[in-house]
Amino acid sequence: MSPLTAREVARRVLDRVESKAAWATLALDGELGRSGLDERDRRLASELVYGVLRNRSRIDRALAAHADLGRSPPKVRTALRVAAYQLLFLDRVPPYAAVDDAVAAARAVGGTKLGGFANAVLRKVARDREPALPPEGTRARLEAEHSLPTWIADELAAALADTPAELPRVAAALGEPPPLIARANRLRTTRAALIEHLTVAGITATPVGEDPSMAVRLADLGDPSRSPSFVAGSWTVQDAGAQRVALVAAPRPGMRILDACSGVGGKATHLAELAGGTAEIDAADQSKTKLALLAETAQRLGIAGIRTLACDLLDPAAPLAPAYDLIVLDAPCSGLGVLRRHPDAKWRLTPDAVPRLASLQRQLLDALVPRLAPAGALVYAVCTFTRAEGPDQVAQLVARTGLRLVHEERTWPPDADAFYVARLER
Repeated sequence: MSPLTAREVARRVLDRVESKAAWATLALDGELGRSGLDERDRRLASELVYGVLRNRSRIDRALAAHADLGRSPPKVRTALRVAAYQLLFLDRVPPYAAVDDAVAAARAVGGTKLGGFANAVLRKVARDREPALPPEGTRARLEAEHSLPTWIADELAAALADTPAELPRVAAALGEPPPLIARANRLRTTRAALIEHLTVAGITATPVGEDPSMAVRLADLGDPSRSPSFVAGSWTVQDAGAQRVALVAAPRPGMRILDACSGVGGKATHLAELAGGTAEIDAADQSKTKLALLAETAQRLGIAGIRTLACDLLDPAAPLAPAYDLIVLDAPCSGLGVLRRHPDAKWRLTPDAVPRLASLQRQLLDALVPRLAPAGALVYAVCTFTRAEGPDQVAQLVARTGLRLVHEERTWPPDADAFYVARLER
């Protein structure tokens, strides 16, 4: 049996994303793990998967000028997209290599006829490139150029209604590959010392944000888990937007803290670091798998004092403390703020997801507010930019509970993922 190629791996992942609504990150990790590809081909496979997902509408416009994609078998459509991405966006790939590979893939699905069809379509794309984009400055241009579904473009425009000139820049940034951002572990090092150490190791490391930020942008690193300083617990991976959550929370030593919907531990460990390692932190999540990863991260970073709780926060019998000085809820959300990391969400989500998730967020907030100590603070965060899940959600919470909104902020790419963070106090 012939070994897999990077293009075959990419097609397998994209087929799973489209036909089974698989998460691209997980599907790609699984396929790469089984592929036996070397590092160079692993990078190409990743480039093809994420490149197609980031630019799918634009790719389909180019293909649709020469073929009815709706009548093409799904696997042939995927082969055409992978090849067209290379033809339109990758200068270093010879056109014949992209075309010949897609023709062979189409022939394997439907014989000589489909192989000839793929060959004819792709040669026209290679010759004609893509149809002219709509005029500059129009919403149609924004959607076409950055492959944004109309409803997502509408949500983004609503979020930026006070600064409409920012819309094209942010839309473009949401379609770019994200940077790798580290968070220096303040319990073991300083940001300056970490940057110096990484620079000596041949890694490009630059500071992100002002004090008290410990964020560092990394380049030329490769797999973070293979870095000796990562293994030693000097730093961990966390986007600058996500780091704002714990910074706004501003935990103090000795606090009793609940990290609700904790996930794999980026916030819990950051809260622990900011509190000098002396806070009592309950990290709650429904996923035991995520909590196991949290425990591993805490151990690597040398952090004690985090208790993991696998529970449903909406269950009145959840084993939580009766009162917390600080509650941090990074709530389940539409995730539109991290499209540059998960571009497949553009094609998985539908507009009805926003009100459904906003309803869940409201239920979580109403379940957690009673556990807030008399002088306690609640920090609410979502990695999205919809108003329903951000400022509107918080305004409704204030009206229901009488909590005081003392701070709210947004982050935007390219500087950070798009987060909304609010701090409320009794």
